[in-house]
Amino acid sequence: MSPGAVALCLLLMQTGVYGFEIEIIQLIPDLFRSEAANQKHEHITQRAILNTTLQTCRALALADGKDFSFPPQPFTAESVSAACRISKSSKRFHQTIKLIERMNRLVDARHFFDPEYHFDNEKFADGRRIIIEGLAVVKASNKEMNFEAAREKLGELIHPLQDFYSHSNWVELGNTLPNTNLIRSGTSIGNIAASSKATCRNCDGNDCRNNILEDIKQEKILTSGYFNPFGSKPEGKCSHGGILDFSRLFKPKGGINKDKMTAEHGHLHTEAANMAVAATSELLEDIRGAAGDKTFLQMMGISGEALCFVIDTTESMSGDIAAVRTITSSIINSKVGTEDEPSLYILVPFNDPDFGPLMRTTDPNIFKNAINSLSATGGGDAPEMSLSGLQLALTGAPPNSEIFLFTDAAAKDSHLRSTVNALIECTKTVVNFMITGGGLFRRRRQIGNDQQQQQSRLAPLDIQLYRDLAQTSGGQTIEVTKSELPEAISIITESSSSSLVTLLQAARSLGKAENFNFTVDESVKNLTIYITGTSVNFTLISPSGVSQQSTDTTGSLITASQTVGNFKNLKLKSEVGLWEMKMVSTNTYTLKVVGESSIDFLFNFLEASKGPFGGFNVIDNRPRAGSNGTLLLTVTGSTSATVTEVILVESSGSGNVNGNVTAVGGGDYLVQFIRVPSEEFVVLMKGQNSNGSSRSSGTFQRQSTSSIKASTVTVTVDDTNGVFAPGETFSVPFSVKTSSAGGKFTIRATNDQGFNSTFPSSLVLDTGGSANGTVNLTAPVTTTSGTDVTLTIEADSPGGADTNYLVLRLAVLTAVTDFTEPLCELLSLQSNCTENCSLSTWKLSVQVTDRANGTGIDRVSLRQGNGTMNTSLAAGKENITLVSYTASCCSPDVELLVVDGVGNVGTCSYSVRQTSTSSSQAPSQAPSQTPTAAPVGSFSTKSFQSFLFCIFITILGLNLPFEMGIN
Repeated sequence: MSPGAVALCLLLMQTGVYGFEIEIIQLIPDLFRSEAANQKHEHITQRAILNTTLQTCRALALADGKDFSFPPQPFTAESVSAACRISKSSKRFHQTIKLIERMNRLVDARHFFDPEYHFDNEKFADGRRIIIEGLAVVKASNKEMNFEAAREKLGELIHPLQDFYSHSNWVELGNTLPNTNLIRSGTSIGNIAASSKATCRNCDGNDCRNNILEDIKQEKILTSGYFNPFGSKPEGKCSHGGILDFSRLFKPKGGINKDKMTAEHGHLHTEAANMAVAATSELLEDIRGAAGDKTFLQMMGISGEALCFVIDTTESMSGDIAAVRTITSSIINSKVGTEDEPSLYILVPFNDPDFGPLMRTTDPNIFKNAINSLSATGGGDAPEMSLSGLQLALTGAPPNSEIFLFTDAAAKDSHLRSTVNALIECTKTVVNFMITGGGLFRRRRQIGNDQQQQQSRLAPLDIQLYRDLAQTSGGQTIEVTKSELPEAISIITESSSSSLVTLLQAARSLGKAENFNFTVDESVKNLTIYITGTSVNFTLISPSGVSQQSTDTTGSLITASQTVGNFKNLKLKSEVGLWEMKMVSTNTYTLKVVGESSIDFLFNFLEASKGPFGGFNVIDNRPRAGSNGTLLLTVTGSTSATVTEVILVESSGSGNVNGNVTAVGGGDYLVQFIRVPSEEFVVLMKGQNSNGSSRSSGTFQRQSTSSIKASTVTVTVDDTNGVFAPGETFSVPFSVKTSSAGGKFTIRATNDQGFNSTFPSSLVLDTGGSANGTVNLTAPVTTTSGTDVTLTIEADSPGGADTNYLVLRLAVLTAVTDFTEPLCELLSLQSNCTENCSLSTWKLSVQVTDRANGTGIDRVSLRQGNGTMNTSLAAGKENITLVSYTASCCSPDVELLVVDGVGNVGTCSYSVRQTSTSSSQAPSQAPSQTPTAAPVGSFSTKSFQSFLFCIFITILGLNLPFEMGIN
């Protein structure tokens, strides 16, 4: 078998094609032959996301009076980001799509034998329940801006939604549109076959085209195939079919699945897959309606980076807080309206003994006001709750964010060091520590009533804690005087960009003479070097051989230089080719080379699946040390870039491990290593970009920002849906395993919300053995629905030399009882439309309610219409919202989008046509020329069909490979 075949086999196993090893090997030739025709869950999901994201960006552009152009097909994350005028967000968009796809795949791994997750065994009610409950979590999480939790649950719930069209007979019944009621509770999803009703006959040999009984088709009875890898099925029922379904061997023989072109009903595979794309798009439109367009794009990662500050608010920090206030306004004002405008603002204060709460907003003015309202008081003894504040920020900020922590004191909660380290690794977040004190790091406290003041210092070990965390994250530890802080903040934040990439990063605890090389390609702009440390000398050599010493202020390579405290910022001439940096120092220092570029990469380590059918899963924590390893890498920002090398670079500089790289399509690469380093390392990618015009311009390199530490310990959890209600105790069973020596392992479990929890403080493991424990987490009854709880479970080996962790996102959700859409009632319509529509207007008055037991109207907005809308509460009736709308007669149509408190979305459409000079009609009196209205909560026939027609036109215009899962 060729290396490409082996790599494709590994990728397919990792992405949901399950089977015994011998069967997978036998299927490889068929997979190659049919790859262009088969369509997988990943491609269905991606196509729907790209389609809906484009429609959202188009709506926002038109609302702002801007033109919008669809990119050429097939759409990509890069082309969609560019069309949305946020091309710098393509990496985040890629990452979001990958996460949703991954959670979709995990349904097969976690629920392979649960028919309700696949609409098998006629489990229609249970399947819809999973979709409805998951949809409620997504909407509640979006409302609280917990986008990562929303993405994870979205990936889970769309798997059964997509499987419905492959595993049921919906397509065979002649339906040409998705089953909208799968995402609507309290409605009928069809005439479901009775448990005793026969639905299939034997296939005619290998021909199963006509195995569904005629009366099932004629009476439009809904059924789905039974799946049983070990035995039979109810008499007369259809089987799922396929090599893993042994029930297909029992009468009636055969199957009805449309998972791929060679399946029993594979002749309908394309129709089922396209239907699944349309259904997924419809569900995304519902989520979009509940969240609003801008919030929906944030959930999808089409947005700028987050700006996150963690600030010490004790008394000695008053000057620091003032500096942060000043520079914050400058940063925000300079970035508003640009691609680097932050999409989310986060503030976490801390002192002693308090920290938080986390403030999160999309409004820069609210963020400014929050910082302006900070006051510096108290402090007591010197150490403060800095790591508790940082933990809250790491769990509240999006992955791959950048956090700035301001303090002049040591960490009182240093016991959280490993937890914070785990969160940094897991989220790949950069943390910069801004430490003030002029090198003395003094903190004053008062003792007794005599007001005697003493001074305490931040000891070297305290400083080293911050340095170590910054190094792991790829950030800086900037030590300055309080008067130097504004300049330091300005340098590091104003040079940041949404498209910042790392070319090289190194840290040395024992300074010595060492040479570093880095390659600059044509796509890199604003090339910058950061150096932290004192008495660090260097020689910089350009690709053309020109050199410049650190003591030379007149050289031609460094265009600008700033030094503040221990931090040096060098702006370089952007010359393409191989650069060299010769460092000389006897002190600790860090070196980081960054630039702006669209080309970057995502990566995850893989491990062998513990499931019954083998394959690979993404590792959520540290990879196994000392053993071979597999990494899945995705290039972002370029369709022409190819990867040639992937190297695990040990952070100490003591060695590298080169990987065997195999391209598997779509910008994805599988990289296999004979050994994963036991010490901390980073991932270095090198490649070629065919867009380069000169001999050396096609070569590029990128490095991961955060460092990775392998481990011989693993922490895993049993499958859990991760949702519990306020006041409930939620149990998380977990397992700890070691591939090394046994003994007494220390267990820690922390959560960012401060919920009460119980867990074993230790577990005893045999050498190479495992042990189980349980974390019980209780949410207070006052917890807001939609709250995201991040639970970190850690296990330390005896002596603490080795550790690993697992980070889980849980959602607290109040039980949803309101599943009905809001209702519109037309009160009046007035028009004076004439032949010259530009000189006349029409007015509309509508009453909106959320019915008797609803949760109330949360938002009313325009989905269509160019007029002016105003809303108000009806006098003395809090559950009634009055809507008035005025528009030019040249814009005769309006569609209102109404969202209630739990995210149920309804629409109501009205239209006025010129037939008379004026009218004033009540709804019951309305003749044909007065408005036509569709009930809230459903599209009018015209708008719904137009919506699906647009989706299908987009679908049919795409020619992407895609195969629905085996089960």
